[in-house]
Amino acid sequence: MCSHSFRPNRRRLLAYLPVAALFAGLGFRPVRADAPTIDLPPPGPRDVCPVCGMFVAQYPEWVATILWDDGEAVHFDGAKDFFKYLDNLTKYAPGRDVGQIAGMGVTEYYGLTLIDAQAAEYVIGSDVYGPMGHELVPLATALDATDFLKDHTGKARVTFAQVTREMLTDLDAGTFE
Repeated sequence: MCSHSFRPNRRRLLAYLPVAALFAGLGFRPVRADAPTIDLPPPGPRDVCPVCGMFVAQYPEWVATILWDDGEAVHFDGAKDFFKYLDNLTKYAPGRDVGQIAGMGVTEYYGLTLIDAQAAEYVIGSDVYGPMGHELVPLATALDATDFLKDHTGKARVTFAQVTREMLTDLDAGTFE
């Protein structure tokens, strides 16, 4: 029989905490395959949102980007203005059409990484505000969107294809379905 007993000390306890957290499911969440990160150029210090005119680089946690097939990158200070731009290309990008888009990304709320805008999930009506007020908050997974919806009193979870002009107008007015 062993003559000494196991006595945990602070150092040993602290050494085991990260492992325990991973086993408890508190570790980092992986980005799902259908919301891949996307490599698009970052905004420069003088890049302005074509919808609202704000300097985009001042809000790195909200950046959205469209890369055109000719290499031009257009940056936005949030997903809401990104969608407004896409909804009215004749106003914001005369002579261009969606077929010329080479890539679209939005900054994912939890990981702060740029993910494919079409694969992201979005939450509207939450208590989290972007630079332009009420925002479509991009999330990488359905689980993240569901958790965010509950944690931040969101009103609805939507996909890229479900975003409408009326939804964007309602976000500006602070009203939600």
